[in-house]
Amino acid sequence: MANPGLAVLEEALRSRKLDRTLTRALAPLERTDPAALAPTAVAALDDCLKGGLPRGQLSEIAGPRSSGRTTLLMQLLAAATRRGEIAALVDTCDRFDAGSAAGAGVDLDHLLWIRCAAPESQLVERALKALNLVLQAGGFGLVAIDLADVPAAALNRIPFTTWPRIQRTLEGSDTAGVLVGPQPIARSAGGVTLLLRASTRWSGTCLPERPGLPERPGLPERLDGVPPNGVPSSGVPYGRSRRIDGLDLGMRVVSPRRRVQGDIRVCCDSCD
Repeated sequence: MANPGLAVLEEALRSRKLDRTLTRALAPLERTDPAALAPTAVAALDDCLKGGLPRGQLSEIAGPRSSGRTTLLMQLLAAATRRGEIAALVDTCDRFDAGSAAGAGVDLDHLLWIRCAAPESQLVERALKALNLVLQAGGFGLVAIDLADVPAAALNRIPFTTWPRIQRTLEGSDTAGVLVGPQPIARSAGGVTLLLRASTRWSGTCLPERPGLPERPGLPERLDGVPPNGVPSSGVPYGRSRRIDGLDLGMRVVSPRRRVQGDIRVCCDSCD
């Protein structure tokens, strides 16, 4: 027997165009038009996303520090500006570095950079207000808001009604919305969430400061071909001698409407 109260609630949500929150009542979203997607220019990610991030939806990049979230954001901005689109970034905590962005391929002439200058207690409120104004203006291919370094207590104070309101503004537009944070926040029904993790690949070891001292705990006992308590034939002095060989970036793609799903691994090798 159907629940009459639930039926009334669903009808009220549909009348206010908030039925996107009813994920269990909606069929999986199939997008066959490439124009409805914003490619990321990361081949493995675009394959998993079946072309890119959905336009007219709010997607998320979530992960702890050093997980690659800023790198991926720069990649998205670079891909959008290379296509000739105008992109916007709401830089809540003033962490954006224009030089690094240009080095990553972002066309700064096609980027609107919004720096939030406000007391700490008002930062999130000002950033969300700026985001809403940009989305209402329209004409952007990609709009991102960086909340990655906002304290957890401030994020928890954001009313949940904020995200359906932002999604409603995005609905039907050609703009791909992106929210960067330490964890999933908005959980948009039509967008996707990219959960990031990263690990560093090392080679070598940390040799003792001088012969006779014990090896540093938790590290390999020796470098290849170098006795731990002998003088290295290469002449490299004792001390720290480890080398980063690369990064393994892991990414889990989550879609509430099950349009896409999967795990991706991207290997970044270091170069001399």
